[in-house]
Amino acid sequence: MDAKNRFETRVTFLLLRMEWLGGLVVCAVLAVRHFSEIRWGVFIGLFVVIDVIGYVPGALAFRRSRGGWISRWYFVAYNTMHSLVTAGVVAGVWAVLVEPEWALLALPLHLLGDRALFGNSLKPFGVLFEPHQHPAYGEFERAYSNSAGGNSDESRRGADAVRL
Repeated sequence: MDAKNRFETRVTFLLLRMEWLGGLVVCAVLAVRHFSEIRWGVFIGLFVVIDVIGYVPGALAFRRSRGGWISRWYFVAYNTMHSLVTAGVVAGVWAVLVEPEWALLALPLHLLGDRALFGNSLKPFGVLFEPHQHPAYGEFERAYSNSAGGNSDESRRGADAVRL
């Protein structure tokens, strides 16, 4: 929402997901329009490497752990591989060293799909690797939805600070 209130309400989170969906649609349209020009081996490799490095190791460690707490390095790997900055660097280096090509659309398609379709973005260290509501966040959500603050109760109704 802003630099002093770093959370999203249901509505603002939905609006963010709609923005990401817009980017996803643009990338998907480009992929469809240039379907025959895509080197599919490269596309599939770029699409899956994000999760092979960034998600699968952490997910396996999470499932094997007691209580779900795993090394921060899994979070770092996830956040690095699921960063639009990393994708931009990979695409830029690929374009310079190999060639600019439509297969690079795999990177934004994966990342924008994660954000728009699944509501996943980067993972903070203080939560479990797989989605589970943090008890402190649940309490905050209840307090926020019941607070009057500077806005009227009417304007807050249904605006709980949660993801969809």
